[in-house]
Amino acid sequence: MSTASASPGVAPRHAVHRASPLTVGTIVFLASECMFFGALFATYFTMRAITAGPWPPEGAEIPEIARALTFTVLLVASSGTMQMAVRAIARDNKVAFKRWVVFTVILGAAFVINQGLEWQSLAANENGHGFTAASHAYGSAFFTLTGFHGAHVTGGLLAMAVLLGRAGSTRFGEKDLPAVEVVSYYWHFVDVVWVVMFAILFFVK
Repeated sequence: MSTASASPGVAPRHAVHRASPLTVGTIVFLASECMFFGALFATYFTMRAITAGPWPPEGAEIPEIARALTFTVLLVASSGTMQMAVRAIARDNKVAFKRWVVFTVILGAAFVINQGLEWQSLAANENGHGFTAASHAYGSAFFTLTGFHGAHVTGGLLAMAVLLGRAGSTRFGEKDLPAVEVVSYYWHFVDVVWVVMFAILFFVK
């Protein structure tokens, strides 16, 4: 009876655990998004440093802090509902998954709608002159930051709509957890970015 043995001088093979392409792609994508928003924040502080006079300038009536804080809490809460959706699909509970995603979409949509209403209100303020991106450097910075973030939130909502569409298929289930996790990572990211942005725009004067 013979036994298999490793050839002399040949190192034994070990299993190699590689990250999935989806995981690597997600990390690279979120890293690029961090760099993008980091550049926006750097531009904001640079403009603030080189601008003479008060910051924000006189007449720049930013949204009410209480109202902005309310919708910030709603957006942060949506991270919790999205995480519940991840846990639901991990248990192959499609009914609970769809329910939690719908809750997340409602909270995120409320945030975007409020931002649109705030923009409309700002344009009608400042004694009839309007506070827009063309008003001054602060206006450009404010609307650029909030605009790009709003676009990212909208992108996250569209991704959730795709997940809900796929959830209508009988083939959708626990095996689709990686795709759901990718959307959740993105959603958590835009929530964290907004918390930082909210602090900068409303409390760092």
